[in-house]
Amino acid sequence: MAFALWSVLIGLLLIVLALAGTVLARLPLSTAMLYLAVGVAVSPLGLGWIQAGPLSHTVLLERLTEVVVLVSLFTAGLKLSHGLGDRRWLEPLRLATTSMVVTIACIAAAGHFLLGLSVGAAVLLGGLLAPTDPVLASDVQVQEPGDQDQVRFALTGEGGLNDGTAFPFVMLGLGLLGLHDLGAWGWRWIAVDFAWAIAAGIGIGAVLGIATGRLVLYLRREHKEAVGLDDFLALGLIALAYGTAVLAHAYGFLAVFAAGVALRRLVQEQGESPASTQRAVEQAAATPDRHVADKMAVDRRHAPAFMAHAVLGFNQQLERIGEVAVVVTIGSLLWAVEWQPAAWWFVPLLLLVIRPLSVALGLAGARVGHTRRLLLGWFGIRGIGSLYYLAYAINHGLDPQLAARLSGLTLAVVVASIVLHGVSVTPLMAAYERRSRRGDRVRPG
Repeated sequence: MAFALWSVLIGLLLIVLALAGTVLARLPLSTAMLYLAVGVAVSPLGLGWIQAGPLSHTVLLERLTEVVVLVSLFTAGLKLSHGLGDRRWLEPLRLATTSMVVTIACIAAAGHFLLGLSVGAAVLLGGLLAPTDPVLASDVQVQEPGDQDQVRFALTGEGGLNDGTAFPFVMLGLGLLGLHDLGAWGWRWIAVDFAWAIAAGIGIGAVLGIATGRLVLYLRREHKEAVGLDDFLALGLIALAYGTAVLAHAYGFLAVFAAGVALRRLVQEQGESPASTQRAVEQAAATPDRHVADKMAVDRRHAPAFMAHAVLGFNQQLERIGEVAVVVTIGSLLWAVEWQPAAWWFVPLLLLVIRPLSVALGLAGARVGHTRRLLLGWFGIRGIGSLYYLAYAINHGLDPQLAARLSGLTLAVVVASIVLHGVSVTPLMAAYERRSRRGDRVRPG
């Protein structure tokens, strides 16, 4: 009976969202807000169908959030059509490095001096809350390959990079708490957790993305083989990049993101520009005639774009399903959270002071307009990545009392971000896009 009830609930939710998707796009609401409400409804605060708390089933929570973040990171990488030599990468790189370090330092300072946390716990809190979310931020990220918008590109690149670059600071926090070996004078953390794990993660992902893409395109163009089942290609590359990186003691998040970026770059190098092929590829992919799609898949000119389109389309659907599962789970955990009174001032401090300050310092000296700077400062969306790091820390032996305290602060930030950014994303991005169109019309040439 319970399975049947869940089936009815999930079926109704997905059908309503499918039918109302265009309506929601025009309203100051996000789908994540609805998923969150459903999660609360099935918790003991409502129907009582789920009895889990943030400190129970943490292994399952870690794996669920990990998989969803991996899918989202690969999707984000596939959307970024500019090569790493393009100057547009400077903004996301600065946001994912300088701004993130400033964010961690500010959160750690607030945690130690204002919340009374130990240095290790404060650094860990900074690592948990520093990365912006690649899953819940989809409404402000690049919508499709070839999107030239600089705000969307910066937020997409930042979300893809800093879910991996935050990992060293999570490990540093755990090490300072005695739960991870940092080495004498921190040598192991610097050499392995920081330098090697970041560089190797990016390198492994890039090599596997290029190698897999070249192999598939060679088989399709030269031998008319390896056609179809692009869904398995996407899942296989994600799993291969992640598993190889972890076995090499590198960061799997960075590897998966780099694999997506590399695959997209390979497509651009071997095919036409996205603008010139998009319509033909979309028509072939949408046709019910499998022969037409297969012919496009092995066409020498269109094979790269068709492969990328098929992989990206599948990943986006998988990402949406994962978002439903995790955000409903977040809502179902809220009944058991030990809410911290400090959250009333800590959440505004993070979203309204620390995030804009970190963006301002990270982009200091860059030619970034006032409007773009404000949007980048506001849309530092926190979400599933923070929940993953929280579960990861708990599963590495975090003290239960400290775990309960960090869970309350982390979930307060995530819930506030879902609501506040969900309400503001539609009007703010609509106003920004109107302003951008007006600027394009008056710009000479």
